[in-house]
This record gives sequence, structure tokens and C-alpha cells, in this order.
Amino acid sequence: MTRDIDCRGLNCPHPVINTKKALEENKTGSITVIVDNETARQNVSLFVQNAGHSIEEREENGSFYITINKTEEKDNETKKTPVEGSLPANPIYFISTNLLGQGSPDLGAVLMKSLMQTITECNPSPEALVFMNSGVYLCCEGSEVLPYLKKMSGAGVKIFACGTCLDYYKLKGKLSVGTISNMFEINNELIRPNKVITIG
Repeated sequence: MTRDIDCRGLNCPHPVINTKKALEENKTGSITVIVDNETARQNVSLFVQNAGHSIEEREENGSFYITINKTEEKDNETKKTPVEGSLPANPIYFISTNLLGQGSPDLGAVLMKSLMQTITECNPSPEALVFMNSGVYLCCEGSEVLPYLKKMSGAGVKIFACGTCLDYYKLKGKLSVGTISNMFEINNELIRPNKVITIG
């Protein structure tokens, strides 16, 4: 029996995340992921192949159908894929910007939202997220990534927002997730043995 996962119209990283969840839920059998653009096709195909599963692809009426033949023996291999991560311990993310990358601010906001959603799905989950400079905007009212940060906070991920930065941007009263922190506490997090990943 084949299960269809319709990811048409979804932006990165949704097709890969939905594929990952389907692989976890279905121990055996076939899964067909449907996407409507070449980038999504490549991302899903690479994810599935890295997980060790065989795939068959076809294009029909502008959509790509990626059929995954999953066996129970391959189930554990899914945990080794790039989406879930391969770090030996829970990493700490040091985020000093509210936009990801250089160039268009609109694109930077889209990419940051995509990154936060992807981090939410990672295994191991982060030990902590540390927000400084304009990164504190992500923790405040109106931020498009609040649902992901709140989900991680609820799962035990520590979230720190620099108090000096909140004061500078006049955001202290708008903090919606995490705790107001100081440089001493932030430095203590950054010198822990966990791998620190810097964004910004």
C-alpha cells in the first residue's frame, strides 16, 4: 500500500520535513512524495537517498512523484540524515541577526524562518539559543519565528535574549519567549563543551 504525501505549493524546508515525518510513521511499505518544483525534488531525493532508501521518480503534468520504497531495516538509518543532524552533542546556536545572509532583507527573513523551522526538527535538539544584537527581534512580539522558538522552549531548549540589546532596540517589554540575559551568563553558555554554531 502506497501513502501519498502532497507537498505541492510548500516552500523549503516543508517537503523534506513532511517526508521525514512520513518515514518515521511508516515502518514499511511505499511512500510517494509529490512536489511541484525542481528544488524540492532534489532536496527530497537527496534526503531519502542519504537515509538509505531506494526511490523511483516520474514527472507528470508539472509535478514530480518520488516513490520511496521503505523497509523496516532502514528505519534507524533515517536518524543519520542531514535534516536530523550528526552533531555528537546538543549544539548551542549564537544568533546575532534577525536576517539570514547578505542581500535582500525579504529573502533574509524567509531564510531565517526556514532555518528556525529546520532547527526545531533537528535531533539532537539545541542545548540553547542565544540571541544578541538585532537577533533579539526574533524573540519579540511580531516575530514570524515565535511559534518555532516557543515549541523549542516548551521542549526544554534554553533561550537567552541579550538585555542590553533589548534595551537598545527598546524591545524589553515585547519579549515573547526566553529569558533576559547578560553578557556573563551568555559567555558561560558559549564556553560550554557543546559545539557553538554562529548565525550572523
